[in-house]
Amino acid sequence: MMNPQDLLSFLFWFSLAALAYTFFGYPLWIAFLARAFPKAVDLGNQKTSPRISIILAAYNEEARITTRLRNLLESDYPGDSMEIIIVSDGSTDHTAEIARSLSDGRIRVIERPRTGKAACLNDGVAAAKGDIIVFGDVRQRFAPDTIRKLVAWFSHPEVGAVSGALMIEKSGSSVGGGVDAYWRLEKFIRHAEAKYDSSVGCTGAVYAIRRNVYRHLPADTLLDDVVIPMDIAAQGYRVLFDPSAVAFDPQSLEPEREKVRKQRTLAGNYQMLFRYPQWLLPWRHRLWWQLLSHKYLRLAAPGFMVLLLLSNALLAGSRFYGLLFGAQCLFYFCALVGAFCASARLAVFSIPAGFVFLNLMSVSGFRHYLAGSYRQGRWPAARS
Repeated sequence: MMNPQDLLSFLFWFSLAALAYTFFGYPLWIAFLARAFPKAVDLGNQKTSPRISIILAAYNEEARITTRLRNLLESDYPGDSMEIIIVSDGSTDHTAEIARSLSDGRIRVIERPRTGKAACLNDGVAAAKGDIIVFGDVRQRFAPDTIRKLVAWFSHPEVGAVSGALMIEKSGSSVGGGVDAYWRLEKFIRHAEAKYDSSVGCTGAVYAIRRNVYRHLPADTLLDDVVIPMDIAAQGYRVLFDPSAVAFDPQSLEPEREKVRKQRTLAGNYQMLFRYPQWLLPWRHRLWWQLLSHKYLRLAAPGFMVLLLLSNALLAGSRFYGLLFGAQCLFYFCALVGAFCASARLAVFSIPAGFVFLNLMSVSGFRHYLAGSYRQGRWPAARS
């Protein structure tokens, strides 16, 4: 039997190791594997242009829909091989009418009652005529060559999905600066995962899949851009990441906007964990380890942070643990400065502030999941 001191020491070091692996160890290890054991993809013949269907779910987007459609129509992908499907999710404004008013035969509009994004994607894919489906959002815009770059990867038969990269305006706040750093780390991990095998999830604002691998989503699905790629990987296909296939987001990662997005995303992670537990079984999904390391250990991070602080506080009577407790207190002090002093943009303040903010959102996401705040797949949007 452990005595209380030994138990506290175990909890401290276990929590520290779990946090270190989650935020440092896994990114470094997957980067090593990607470099040491890359699985290259031969793009083969890129001269063909398969028919594609671009699907956008839209809710009350009358102010942006024209700009977005023109952006897509101006892509350098052959116009006679492209269609754009707008699924209006119970819009109460003129989104559908404005889309139709462009009078372009490549644009199709589907109107449905307000039921959520997942149901819109199901309807859009069911109506699509293309062999490749490109998913995007209304707020962002694609670079002219983004669609062509995404589609090129499907010349390889093992590729089932390809994610592009979202370029986001830098935040002007300290907390936002920390979230910026987190987003750069996220893209680094996705790129390494894809080089080694497959990325765990795609960027919802810019990714493409083969139409024949899409499976109907439950209507209340919150995290379609992870569930769809994970299901495609479960079918034996690879999920790649192309950082040169770019979408631009006009919104910066300011905390008040990021709060809504992260709560929904993290609630979706909890939903996925309990809905698809078989994905954590090595014999059911080859990406089980990446899923656990990349997504689910982050959900447990707030608990590890609390255990680390409390066990350290109770061990602080010794000089060694006292110094470590002081270091933790300094970290949280820097986080508070970063959170309440927007001008404190130095990394010593912004990174702790962003780290604590994101972990608080994980707790909030769990609360929203338990409360069913996002049931029926309806999501509150952070508007610009």
